[in-house]
Amino acid sequence: MWIRSTLAYRVSLVMTVLGGLLVTGLDFVAIVLMFAQVDTLGGWTLPEVAFLYGLSAISFGLADLAMGSAGRLGGRVRDGTLDTLLVRPAPVLAQVAADRFALRRVARLVQGALVLTYALLALDVGWTPVKVLLVPVMLVSGGAIFCAVLVAGAAFQFVTQDAAEVQSAFTYGGQTLLQYPPTVFGRELVRGVTFLFPLAFVNWVPAAYVLDRPYPLGLPAGAAFAPPLVAGVCCALAGLAWRAGLRSYRSTGS
Repeated sequence: MWIRSTLAYRVSLVMTVLGGLLVTGLDFVAIVLMFAQVDTLGGWTLPEVAFLYGLSAISFGLADLAMGSAGRLGGRVRDGTLDTLLVRPAPVLAQVAADRFALRRVARLVQGALVLTYALLALDVGWTPVKVLLVPVMLVSGGAIFCAVLVAGAAFQFVTQDAAEVQSAFTYGGQTLLQYPPTVFGRELVRGVTFLFPLAFVNWVPAAYVLDRPYPLGLPAGAAFAPPLVAGVCCALAGLAWRAGLRSYRSTGS
């Protein structure tokens, strides 16, 4: 329904997508400007940073397209309109994901794909079948990890009723963090996004294998192939958090 509504104004959609491409593209322009002054950033070259950027942008873009509307859940909890979703013969989480579905979010995917294409063409990497297959695995697993963060954030809003900004700190903030190499951040921060909130498995860890870089925190070589497992665990935990949050919902009482 929301896609049909959006396509009814195609010129508006095109203009919105182009505007989104311009806004999100400024992030990478800032990185390019940095490299106009330095040859490497934390020991990483521009194509290598572009590889990280493209992977994180596409992964987050997939999650934002699928579950980005979950950030509005707090408003529905506060005004009681979540009740209308509970009486419909469809999973509540699916309805939350489809609520006001914004097709314009494809702009982030397109922009990330353009940067990743540049990186793949500019990188001097000895590609093997394993490395080639690892790239789409990273994208799908990274998207699932970000989806889990979005769902967990939505579940948290059942309790707080107004935590959209907290959720954004771990989603938009996490995506921005992953645009840069781990070597520019403190060890404690890297440890936190590896073991506490495993965003490092979106791109830092598997990208280290592809680019023949040292693994963050000296992780074992097999960690590069852990993103699907990490994504599965994150989605399972997010699902449990969602079920607990939904069961705790008591409407507005009005």
